[in-house]
Amino acid sequence: MTTRLLVWRHGNTDWNAGSRVQGQTDVPLNDLGRRQAAEAAALLAAMRPDAIVSSDLRRAADTAAALAARTGHLVTHDERLRERYFGAWQGLTMAEVAEQRPAEYARWTAGEDVGGDVEALDVMGKRVGEALRDAATLGDTVVVATHGAAARQGIAYLLGWPREQIRTLRALQNCHWVELSHDESRGWQLGAYNVGVFAERPVPPPV
Repeated sequence: MTTRLLVWRHGNTDWNAGSRVQGQTDVPLNDLGRRQAAEAAALLAAMRPDAIVSSDLRRAADTAAALAARTGHLVTHDERLRERYFGAWQGLTMAEVAEQRPAEYARWTAGEDVGGDVEALDVMGKRVGEALRDAATLGDTVVVATHGAAARQGIAYLLGWPREQIRTLRALQNCHWVELSHDESRGWQLGAYNVGVFAERPVPPPV
């Protein structure tokens, strides 16, 4: 039996629009984000998901709710699907991070662990990846609403990718998703990446 897992980034927020680091701050969707969620939900509903799982942060939970309204499924919330904890970065714009914390910013742009109170990449990947793996047991097709950095690191954990390979993936756009499949003979495979309705430029950072 093959399982299909659709890992869906939440819709736009005012902090996304302002290039402000959200991390685990509970920022709501803005009007654009709610519209994105509704339009993406129409496509995802056509895939007939058996279950919907979401981060408990509002921007992801409200994105998932748009799909639940179309399918009639209840949303299961899992705090392991939260975005990376960015500590003192949260609430700052990326320009402010670069100015105020240049050493940490340099490590972030290099794809390394930031240090300080920012969550380590492998720690995030393990918690999100385990949540994705558990969600995949809920049906043949499962949609998981989560966050940009969390999605990339979590799918890399499932696929067994090294950190260098993760950096070859572009950031997920708001309300776009990743399609993964799993069966006993081939394990986890990446089917599609950055699929969705909207083509945003520039791509906002996955924070």
